[in-house]
Amino acid sequence: MKPKHWIAALCLVFITSQGINAQTTLADAIKDWQRAKDYTKEYLDAMPETGYALKPTPEMRSFAEQMLHLADANYAFISTAADVQSPLGPGGAEKGSDKSKTAVTKLVLESYDFVINNINKIKPEQMNEMIKLFGHFDMTKAAAVEKAFEHQTHHRGQTTVYLRLAGVKPPQEKLF
Repeated sequence: MKPKHWIAALCLVFITSQGINAQTTLADAIKDWQRAKDYTKEYLDAMPETGYALKPTPEMRSFAEQMLHLADANYAFISTAADVQSPLGPGGAEKGSDKSKTAVTKLVLESYDFVINNINKIKPEQMNEMIKLFGHFDMTKAAAVEKAFEHQTHHRGQTTVYLRLAGVKPPQEKLF
């Protein structure tokens, strides 16, 4: 391979290894989080009140617990990434006793507001600062924000099965 081809190949590897960090601005991240909030609200609204206690199997979380876990993680990831105090302690949403549709919806949507408000406060030049997430994982603030988004997407996706088991058609995908 000619030297100029090696340079081009290395540049391509570098650019693709940067992934979403190089392509996504904070404004894009905030738009994605708002879209995720709206989509999650559709899931919360779609599940009937009686379905909030539904567990596909006894050892699994209920629909309410799954959504509260999503909320707890939103707070945990973003409080670390934005270097702010979470209004809930670790697992605070899941530990609450009120698992009603109204209470769960309120807590989950507030977690998205926390994410959006605090991502909005991070300066672009801070996104490459290193943090230690959950006391174990060294990563940039940008990576923590991405992991948080991945996490909420994963758990919301799991609740599709809960909706189906409750006889509810899941909301239409919101990619854009």
